[in-house]
Amino acid sequence: MLDAAKEAREFVSGRSRPDLDSSRMLALSLVKCIEIVGEAATKVSDETRNRQPHVPWLDIVGMRNRLIHAYFDINLDILWSTITQDMPPLITALENLLSEPLPPASTPSDT
Repeated sequence: MLDAAKEAREFVSGRSRPDLDSSRMLALSLVKCIEIVGEAATKVSDETRNRQPHVPWLDIVGMRNRLIHAYFDINLDILWSTITQDMPPLITALENLLSEPLPPASTPSDT
């Protein structure tokens, strides 16, 4: 998830919004990155999500679903905004999450 988010940011580095109109390859690459981020978000446990409650987990999954099922109707302005405005704080949150010590695993005697 983190790798795909960072890759999306790398793809837009030094570029501007009009580049999405002129480069279908760029647009499709960014869509794929967001799809990967969203798919990975579906695998994040509730316990882990609760450790970063400010991350819009359901919105991330929802965007993935929208891209997967409506791929001929993608709003490039929203795509650009997602990558340039929403990805940086998501990357920070994921890095923070990965740097936290893991909570102790529960055992059958804990239940």
